[in-house]
Amino acid sequence: MSLVLRPALRRPWAKPLLAVFLAMPMVYLVWGAAIDALGANPAEALIRSTGEMALRCLCLALAVTPLRVLSGWTELARFRRMIGLFAFGYAFIHLLCYGWLDMGLDVADIAIDIAKRPFILVGMLTFVLLLSLAATSFNAAIRRMGAKRWQLLHRLVYLSALLALLHFYWKRAGKNNFDDVWVYAAIVTILLGWRIWHRWRGPVRSGV
Repeated sequence: MSLVLRPALRRPWAKPLLAVFLAMPMVYLVWGAAIDALGANPAEALIRSTGEMALRCLCLALAVTPLRVLSGWTELARFRRMIGLFAFGYAFIHLLCYGWLDMGLDVADIAIDIAKRPFILVGMLTFVLLLSLAATSFNAAIRRMGAKRWQLLHRLVYLSALLALLHFYWKRAGKNNFDDVWVYAAIVTILLGWRIWHRWRGPVRSGV
């Protein structure tokens, strides 16, 4: 299988194909909204689904370096930035759906909601972190900041994942539905544990 898959990762069409795959959930949601197929509460479906996709993309971005190291497939590194940008994109749409569909773009009401509900505050902090990572994800930012400072900043992706997980947990706590939460918690714990273990053994090259 590796004889087929690994060369495919080097092909020019590999990144566009992954981008299409990552964008498909959003296409499905837009289509579902257009034909009124998102259930009794379309706004809630959009907010929930885009938030969960942001968390999934975050987990996938964090998994790239462990998979690269364990498999020896250095080609995987070229996909990490794009996956991270998709995580930010879904987080932005999640925030937009909340602010527009749930709060009517009323800035005062949004500010009150942030102050009143901790899980909204945590969600906002997560978005701010992802925004800082997305804004500095390009080569020009690496040159301006220097590799060491850039890597230090981009280690905040782990904090972003933990905050996103906490946001998701508090959101599900209202309905006492934690099944998916434990799955994501296990994934994030494994990825963080792997990173801590490798930091203890020695630095991992070409990754954060």
